[in-house]
Amino acid sequence: MTVFALVDCNNFYASCEKLFNPELKDKPVVVLSNNDGCVVARSAEVKALGIPMGVPWFKIQREAKHYGIVAYSSNYALYADMSNRVVEILSGFSPNIEVYSIDESFLDLSGFERQGYAEYGMEIRQRIADWLGLAVCVGIGPTKTLAKLANHCAKKQLAGENGVCDFTRLTTADLTCLFERIPINEIWGVGRQLTAKLEAMGIKTVRQLRDADSRMIRDRFSVVLERTIQELRGISCMDLEEVTPDRQQIISSRSFGTLIYDLADLEEAVASYTARAAEKLRQQDSLAGAVQVMIRTNVFKPEVPQYQKAVTVPLPEATADTRMLSCWTRRVLKRIYRAGYGYHKAGIALLDIRPRANQQFGLFVADDHARSRNDRLMGTLDAINGRYGRGALRLAAEGVEKPWQMRRGNLSPRYTTEWDGVAKVRAG
Repeated sequence: MTVFALVDCNNFYASCEKLFNPELKDKPVVVLSNNDGCVVARSAEVKALGIPMGVPWFKIQREAKHYGIVAYSSNYALYADMSNRVVEILSGFSPNIEVYSIDESFLDLSGFERQGYAEYGMEIRQRIADWLGLAVCVGIGPTKTLAKLANHCAKKQLAGENGVCDFTRLTTADLTCLFERIPINEIWGVGRQLTAKLEAMGIKTVRQLRDADSRMIRDRFSVVLERTIQELRGISCMDLEEVTPDRQQIISSRSFGTLIYDLADLEEAVASYTARAAEKLRQQDSLAGAVQVMIRTNVFKPEVPQYQKAVTVPLPEATADTRMLSCWTRRVLKRIYRAGYGYHKAGIALLDIRPRANQQFGLFVADDHARSRNDRLMGTLDAINGRYGRGALRLAAEGVEKPWQMRRGNLSPRYTTEWDGVAKVRAG
């Protein structure tokens, strides 16, 4: 029998911040979005205070001061590195793993029934706690949808114990009783709009959706929801995606820390975003055949002059060369820029992405020798930045001072990826 486990890190961003700062133990901690705008992660203490997800930080300043809430800017380098370490540990528990998100992974536990799935889940949980200091919950079920639901039950302590919930141990009657208590919006893939439509039909709980007429659901909604019903019934319809599919488009955009008026500053920002996107493009060994550039003013301030524009252009030859891509995004930016506006956000997108192996060469572009030389240069660029940190070597067009960078006033050190960020132990 196929059995899946979903391992989910608890309050991941906030937990990473607490991990390297003992003074934060038992303190309420939130992590903020770009430009320190909204709450995107909450520790258990903050959740207990009733602070909602996504609330703008400025709106809860008084509550934060009263309850002693500590706020951090998003430290993506730290979170990504800790996520990779979790995945490395999980790879030792199963040869088949799907990294679903930065804090969630599916494992195929088929063949581990002799040890006991729940016991194996507890071992996973203990290993991550011992080696990394992070807490995880483990949900186990015969399908990915049930494993995801079991993880929810483990987190909310609706079933299971010690952060592990194993649906394979429960009888059909026990599962029915449990599913009757869980609203349908907790089902993987059932969002807000779908929830409203199902509730209008009288389907409000997991049990009611599981027992619904699957053919009728398919006719009214989609085959995807029909598969969800089958999965809730224990019939596996989704396999692990062990190989992450290549991205069909790569987008890099940010809101600025302050309004930008000058073209030169916008050019620096667009060049920086292009370099980051090009790095991701090379990581998946792909090429981009088109680029898009977008700029806009602050749409949340209708009282100021508004302007936004996005233009896409095809490239003469698909490429992953940062210099060529930056050259084209700069051309597009000059075309769409309008003086006199305060720009709040800019972004670029790499489109028409195809594998490098499928490259088609143009008649009036670089020859094979030049392409080989350019590939080696980009490889050297990535190797240096991989060793010494992103931005150690970059295009001059990306600028130095970067006044347009987003606000990150409460950024913690990059404890695991930079020598300057390594935690220091005080003597005495």
